[in-house]
Amino acid sequence: MIDDELLKILACPICKKDIFLKDNWLICKNCKRRYPIKDGIPIMLIEESQIYEEKEEE
Repeated sequence: MIDDELLKILACPICKKDIFLKDNWLICKNCKRRYPIKDGIPIMLIEESQIYEEKEEE
């Protein structure tokens, strides 16, 4: 999927903060935007992002 070294250097294009990988999405820790990964390529375009709504896990 996404190489750990690449994940370390990627940042949210909106707020420039760290992101993390969850399922097939890159999610910003700060502004809670999520960016898709398509065919192994992170799509870090603002217009492709969505609001990440964290569901409570029980």
